[in-house]
Amino acid sequence: MSGDLHVSTAVIVVAAGSGTRLGAALPKAFVDLAGQTLLERSLRSIILLPYPVQVVVVAPADFLSDAQAIAHKVAPGLDALVSVVTGGATRHDSVAAGLAALQSSVQVVLVHDAARALTPTTLFADVDMAVQATGAGIVPALPVVDSLKQVDVTGGVLGIADREQLRAAQTPQGFPRAELDAAYAAAGSSDYTDDAAVFAAYGGAVTTIPGDEVAFKITTAWDLNRAHQVLGSVPDAHRVGTGIDVHAFGEAENLWLAGLHWPGEKELSGHSDGDAVAHAICDALLSAAGLGDIGSRFGTSDPAYANASGEVFVRGTIELIASAGFEPINVSVQLIGNKPRFSARRVEAQAVLTEWVGAPVSVSATTTDGLGFTGRGEGVAAIATALVRQR
Repeated sequence: MSGDLHVSTAVIVVAAGSGTRLGAALPKAFVDLAGQTLLERSLRSIILLPYPVQVVVVAPADFLSDAQAIAHKVAPGLDALVSVVTGGATRHDSVAAGLAALQSSVQVVLVHDAARALTPTTLFADVDMAVQATGAGIVPALPVVDSLKQVDVTGGVLGIADREQLRAAQTPQGFPRAELDAAYAAAGSSDYTDDAAVFAAYGGAVTTIPGDEVAFKITTAWDLNRAHQVLGSVPDAHRVGTGIDVHAFGEAENLWLAGLHWPGEKELSGHSDGDAVAHAICDALLSAAGLGDIGSRFGTSDPAYANASGEVFVRGTIELIASAGFEPINVSVQLIGNKPRFSARRVEAQAVLTEWVGAPVSVSATTTDGLGFTGRGEGVAAIATALVRQR
């Protein structure tokens, strides 16, 4: 995500539920799940989207400051895109409050229950893309696996329901913003079971896409225990990313490469210092954390980064992945080029890069036996692989 205000997608996170059925002494969005509140876990999944979205958290009046602290923890520096508003007496009123806080540029709205704290980032992206592709309301849903009986008030069986025609709805549910605004305005204060029902009552078309088993709603103590079991059965989430950077040689003898200055060697051309090794490391780390690439995060022509050193980008990248809940484990880089003669300074370069990253960085170098632009001495290429861990 970035600080750009002109976003086309927003996510309203409903965190105003009481938690009565959970048996908690506080609203369930603020209940702890393995060291993080349900709200924090929900927000982290959204923040990992590879493009910017507006996020509006709808919280109980007595927990606004708590929600704001959680939002700031998960998305520091993104106050222009992540906000907290007061919820209403019903879920319907809370969503309406979230809609009122959306930026004018938003065209697609996703509404999500904070209680579905383990919902993966991919499901948010899938719903968003489906709304854009169809213009319909989109509900992620799972097939019903149990046999279903229709019963009377005494529990007597009246018939069998066809489970092939039934689905269990989840969130986030996504909608075209203009139509959802109109549906809520027309519905007034009516209390529908979910947002798709409001949208359909206004005449909007609603369709489903496959949901995800881990996007279950944490409503009871049994659900919370299940969530603990899911998290406990999965080792620390590790992710791998790859980054590649290429730069041509310029004319001035002012080369910076792998965090080191190389006197007498021609510099690498670029808006910054052209350190291909540092830039490849950034791309690998960002890729592993699902945060895009160095160009989308720092810009390719931003005046603020003119002639900036590789250290600026690497340390900035570490801050970005940390804000998304990741920490580096190690990075490996392969430098490809005929010059400079790298082996004599390899250990020195590794020490500098390791300090910047805060985790071990290994660097090796090779040539292409005279083939290609690197073989002709026109520039260098660097390929990095990064391993990160979700905290």
